[in-house]
Amino acid sequence: MRVLRGLNSPAQRPVAVTIGNFDGMHRGHQALLRQLKAEAESRGLQPSVLTFAPHPREFFARKLAGNNAPVIPARLHTLREKLEALAAAGVAETRVCAFNEAFAALSPEEFVQRVLVDAMQARHILIGDDFRFGAKRAGDFALLKSLGEQHGFTVSALDSQCLAGNRISSSQVRAALATGDLQLAEALLGYPYAMEGRVIKGRQLGRTIGVPTANVQIRHDPLPLRGVFVVDVALDETRQAVPQQTKRYAGVANLGYRPTLGGDTRPLLEVHLFDFSGDLYGAHLDVRFHSKLRDETTFANFEALTSQIRDDLAQARAFFESQPVQ
Repeated sequence: MRVLRGLNSPAQRPVAVTIGNFDGMHRGHQALLRQLKAEAESRGLQPSVLTFAPHPREFFARKLAGNNAPVIPARLHTLREKLEALAAAGVAETRVCAFNEAFAALSPEEFVQRVLVDAMQARHILIGDDFRFGAKRAGDFALLKSLGEQHGFTVSALDSQCLAGNRISSSQVRAALATGDLQLAEALLGYPYAMEGRVIKGRQLGRTIGVPTANVQIRHDPLPLRGVFVVDVALDETRQAVPQQTKRYAGVANLGYRPTLGGDTRPLLEVHLFDFSGDLYGAHLDVRFHSKLRDETTFANFEALTSQIRDDLAQARAFFESQPVQ
């Protein structure tokens, strides 16, 4: 997949494009991308996505409240994870635009002219049924269709996907993860929620109690979920840039700020892999979350923490006895 940044890199050929944040790549996003591919193919166009960094909601939240984390929406996917998911869905080209003051101020007409027509060569635009565009979300489907008649592109919309009568959205996924309902999150996403990152040097305290952990550097801040979880981990044992021999290991993960150990200023994902021995430093791990065991807790001492970790390991092994890693 070709990735373009901003508006200065022109499209190489006319495109069929859909527009959105695609945070979490849930089943609604997946349906939209399947329809995009079909409509692009029927028109002889290249399937393309326009997305933004940061998420517009994050931009406006920080503008209004600074870095007050409680009001900033949790980030389900990093930009890297989002681009990987779009590529896997068959998108040929993704354009990432910086969402800043200037971009937020574009009128609907300016957005269409400068972004969709001049930069992207859009010939067909597919949108979700809740799509709005331009400054103050002033543009809607009717206006986009009218502008398409002026600029020579067609427009279609796809109805929202629903689960149990409720519209599937990234906000729903965030709410499920925040409450530890990983089964609902998986139903909304169509797959287990996951994070990925590279293993970095840690304090190596786990080794002192026979439970070595991989410290995975993550860029999800604020966190969409916190606590201790049953996980499985994909590891490319060849350590190649393009995975050659990926194997999944069952394990336990702590995601948060480690309050018993003095607390961390940035979130950390610590993972213990069952039945693994070796050096993971520098490895890129994909961690899938299956079940929440408990919240992060401040223990009276390191011995109490160690006892709880033993219980966590036993519960996780029992989970995988009934549901082996796939």
